[in-house]
Amino acid sequence: MEHPNIIDFVKRKLKYVDKTYWTVFILLVVFAVIELFSAASTLTFKTGSLLGPVWHQVKFILVGAIIIFVVQLFPSKYARYAGYACMGVAAVCLYLMLIPGNPFVSNINNAERWFKILGVSFQPSELAKLGLIVVVADRLSQAHTDEELVKEFYRTLAISAVIILPIMLGNLSTALLLAGVIFLMWFLAHVPWKYLVSIVGIAAILLVSGYFIVEYGYVRAHRQLGGPFKRAITWVGRVDDFIANKSGDAGDDDDNYQRLHATLAVARGGASPLGVLPGNSEERNFLPLAYADYIFAIIVEETGLIGAFALIILYVVILFRACYTSSKYADYGAMLMVMGLALMLTTQAFVSMAVAVGMGPVTGQPLPMVTRGGTSVLVTSLYFAILMCVSREQNEMQAQIDQSRIDSYQDVPEVQVD
Repeated sequence: MEHPNIIDFVKRKLKYVDKTYWTVFILLVVFAVIELFSAASTLTFKTGSLLGPVWHQVKFILVGAIIIFVVQLFPSKYARYAGYACMGVAAVCLYLMLIPGNPFVSNINNAERWFKILGVSFQPSELAKLGLIVVVADRLSQAHTDEELVKEFYRTLAISAVIILPIMLGNLSTALLLAGVIFLMWFLAHVPWKYLVSIVGIAAILLVSGYFIVEYGYVRAHRQLGGPFKRAITWVGRVDDFIANKSGDAGDDDDNYQRLHATLAVARGGASPLGVLPGNSEERNFLPLAYADYIFAIIVEETGLIGAFALIILYVVILFRACYTSSKYADYGAMLMVMGLALMLTTQAFVSMAVAVGMGPVTGQPLPMVTRGGTSVLVTSLYFAILMCVSREQNEMQAQIDQSRIDSYQDVPEVQVD
């Protein structure tokens, strides 16, 4: 029996790759590389290397591109299997990070969100987001009746709680973002409204109650909060700072300092449709993390409204392309997986951009594929890889259907008319 040649296999699969996703990916990379030259100026000063910080990011981007190229060629069912493994590894790391004094926890940018092993640091929360979305999509697709759907709702609720709780203790915004995407996946899976409304109601009560307890019991009483919820004071403080900033009563802490210079960057870039052009940013010298949380402010400053809208459109295209692919795909589980991943990418991007222009409290959410960070780039590349994998399957399936129709038409015998 002859085995198919690997080159022939790749060529056959490449005929059906999704060119739209590849275009979006490449354009996001272009944005990232160009803007990191400006936004990473503080890192350039520290390292003494002009290309060092950018080259560091480019290496992760190249690895991400290789991941996308390879993964898109294989069946999407492998992504589901990998999702369970990914979620399991992330869960173990997340709970290990809760152990006080854990030597594997790495503090970067004043946040203990990185797990370090064998000299490599990564954010387990990023892996957890990807894995949980894939697992929830797979579980919901197993339901074939209303009763089974309710059971899967409770199962995915329990799984989500186990994963989101440790994320919340270190990064509330990521936990809320992930919870919101899971909620939308329940909605897409047609979970009964009474369950969805109940979840929203309970979450709202917990969040509002928690805010007032911390605000009046600790922040205004000038008391320290210990234990696993010690960061709650920081969360409440950021909400208070955002409200104060809107009313003109903002203080002089680091968050307000960054928000001020981000606002100046946006105002400076908004003076011209094309901004001040790449390389001419002034606020990059004042924003300590211009290459991270506030890179969109630098993009607006240097590329103006045209650049900002172009970037927004790229993320919107991801969501619309996912909608188009899932609307034609026969595999219900793949459809939910695609929509969940696209919603996470797009929502995260909008949250990051909203913070950079002063439309929301500080969250620390990276701008997918643009913000500097190895874990973020590699995990985002996996998002793209799965999206392209499913889209490639859809294109290949449609081509087979079209060819089958042509063959069946050609096989119809001609009718002789006397």
